Amino acid sequence: MSYTVDEYRREVSAKKILVVGMGRSGIAAVKELHKLGATVTAQDINTVDKLDPKFITYLDREAIEYYFGSIPEHMDVFDMVVLSPGVNPNLDFLVDGRNAGVEIIGELEMAFRLSRGKYVAITGTNGKTTTTSLVGKIFEKAGRKSTVVGNIGIAAISKVQDSTDDEWMIAEASSFQLETISEFKPVVSAILNFTPDHLNRHGNMDAYGACKAAIASNQTEDEYMIVNYDDKACLALSRATKAKVVPFSRQESLGFGAYLEDGYIVIRDENGIVHQICNSEELKIIGDHNIENALAAAAISFFAGIDCEAISDAIEKFPGVEHRIEYCGVVDGVKFYNDSKGTNVEASIIALKALKENIILIAGGDGKAQDFTELSENLAGRVKSIVLLGRAAKDIEKAATVAGFTSIYFENDMNDCVKKALSLAAEGDKVLLSPACASWDMYDNYEQRGEHFKSCVNLLLR
Repeated sequence: MSYTVDEYRREVSAKKILVVGMGRSGIAAVKELHKLGATVTAQDINTVDKLDPKFITYLDREAIEYYFGSIPEHMDVFDMVVLSPGVNPNLDFLVDGRNAGVEIIGELEMAFRLSRGKYVAITGTNGKTTTTSLVGKIFEKAGRKSTVVGNIGIAAISKVQDSTDDEWMIAEASSFQLETISEFKPVVSAILNFTPDHLNRHGNMDAYGACKAAIASNQTEDEYMIVNYDDKACLALSRATKAKVVPFSRQESLGFGAYLEDGYIVIRDENGIVHQICNSEELKIIGDHNIENALAAAAISFFAGIDCEAISDAIEKFPGVEHRIEYCGVVDGVKFYNDSKGTNVEASIIALKALKENIILIAGGDGKAQDFTELSENLAGRVKSIVLLGRAAKDIEKAATVAGFTSIYFENDMNDCVKKALSLAAEGDKVLLSPACASWDMYDNYEQRGEHFKSCVNLLLR
């Protein structure tokens, strides 16, 4: 940045700013920008009656103008637009604003400009939340002042007022957030993997990949980019960066980076010295994908300057993250797992591989224009039956049938799915909610879906 944080805060205080999208990020942006003295206007596609009444009361009390269920008539009256991650930056009224010279950025970009301290930024199709949470625990163990923010559920902009020069912001960054950055520049960035997702928003894999690669676009030679060596499409996203590329691999030994050696997570540094971190078999988080997440977290932390002892201790004790292959209990010898964060095909395949066999799979939801062929090809030998619900249920059934899988059932709500899954299971089987779909056709978010699943399981436990 060619300006200091204090200079930019003073500049923002004199601006007229439209905040679009009143999810967590948008609401936080409105409140923080208003505190800074900016003239803020709020906009959302939903009408007033569908938004949080407490937030409406706040807007009215603070005399903040808003357009709910409508759009401003003239975009050229604004100096800036700040977008929530879920808002498509190519909406007509935003294009009008851009054409009128209005700067349009995302909430993460605005948070970066207003924050003191340093950023670690983590993206990828899958594993972001687990890895971000683990990195946060490592920094905490090491005594680093740090805050976990971003797509993980805590708007980065909500923490800028209290940020300090010695603080680290550990940010989970989605492709939606990364498509609206311009100056965002982490000290350490990471791309965990790269498989099809959000194609209904980005259109194709090239555009999706460009958003992911943007995480390192502003980094310089003295900064680091952590990238998955085993995922060649992911590795290719590191080609344009100026940062030092640090690969991690679960499958191969590396001359530089993080990898497995005799079952241990190790890091070979820039001088060729090998640092042993911990035994991968002692991790509390299950599955090969979580070994990859641990490798990435170890590399991120090591190249951020954290000592190996703190990294090892935090990784060995890390219990995992809610809604990611989360153990929920056992009923009549049948174990239940909540993987509601499995919002795409690749994530659900990862969950199936982690649990290995004798699985009753509950899947379906908003399919996001995905092809379910690969999911269907991974059912044989792992899944005994599928229980489907939601908008994409028929699409999954079609793909599964083509793959020769026929033990397929349909239910209308989660409670019936859980009951049906239990009726299909035998002692020793596992019921797995891993929808391979977004939740938006039936729930506000994947967390709500996961909580509903757990409440349905709890009814069986009584």
